[in-house]
Amino acid sequence: MEIINESTQKLELTYPCRWCYKVVAYERAGIEIAALEVFCEREYSLEPSKASSSGKYISMNLELLVHNEDERTFFYETLKAHPHIKMVL
Repeated sequence: MEIINESTQKLELTYPCRWCYKVVAYERAGIEIAALEVFCEREYSLEPSKASSSGKYISMNLELLVHNEDERTFFYETLKAHPHIKMVL
């Protein structure tokens, strides 16, 4: 369950939970390669999201089960640093 505390605006999560990263890259294949390399031993789903109006970028939703805050942050940072990935939200 996700709760936003209005006084601090910090997201409080109960782990384990499903988490979705929006991954942006130049092409779908780059996102698929990054997901395979980062989550080779994990089960995840990858669904198309949007393409930019110019068609230069594509985004996909990558969802998986995360077990704690450290793991969630680690996956975010690892995806963000991958050479095929432009941005992670």
